[in-house]
Amino acid sequence: MIRIAAVGDIHMGPDSRGVLRPAFETLPDCADLLLLAGDLTRHGTPEEMRVVAEEVSGLRVPVIAVLGNHDHQDERPDEVTAVLRDAGVTVLEGEGTVLDVDGTRVGVAGTKGFGGGFAGRSGGEFGEPIMKEFIRYTRRCADGLRASLEDLDRQGCAVRVALTHFSPVPDTLAGEPLEIYPFLGSYLLAEAVDAAGADLAVHGHAHAGTEHGLTSGGVRVRNVAQPVIRRAFAVYHLEPGGDRGAGALAEASR
Repeated sequence: MIRIAAVGDIHMGPDSRGVLRPAFETLPDCADLLLLAGDLTRHGTPEEMRVVAEEVSGLRVPVIAVLGNHDHQDERPDEVTAVLRDAGVTVLEGEGTVLDVDGTRVGVAGTKGFGGGFAGRSGGEFGEPIMKEFIRYTRRCADGLRASLEDLDRQGCAVRVALTHFSPVPDTLAGEPLEIYPFLGSYLLAEAVDAAGADLAVHGHAHAGTEHGLTSGGVRVRNVAQPVIRRAFAVYHLEPGGDRGAGALAEASR
């Protein structure tokens, strides 16, 4: 059994220093790794990310993250990424990483992702150049996610997880205003997950959304934005070799 802890949208700043550390220190008792699903800061400053780094530095489980839109606000993504990496966090964008968990190869593929909407109500690569670039950027994110998941499969990973900030499905947005769905995620991310295969897809971003969802291909999706899960992290149990998206997932609160 692989135990995956995950949380997103913790939006930390100087006044929240130390808030999550006590809970994170219990991770070795209940999880094999921690996924951070973006929006780790409020405004994307290195100072804020250093607070996050202090929360996760030296934990006895691997920590893997993607950035969120808030982490881009100050337009210094390379700097905030460096802060996390200096603290030992693996930060993904269009790439994957492989962990050995008690002899089981666990792969995580990550991208921030972007918006555009969902089947039947989505933007397209048509019209003004800026609109085309909007959707092409999302497609590049999705293509990177798909390629990373496929590479993890070639590397023999028994468990594969897709980690994004933006949502791949509308299910986990239930509770958000319908008008903003196109800015909360894209069906292109789900297409990438279904095409390459995964055991679980984890995202954040939708603070008023719902935890549970499913891609059209049957992959379980979980919105781990902290305002949704209402705890320091959620824990998901994956059985290596289980049927992907069908009964291989158990869940625990923490």
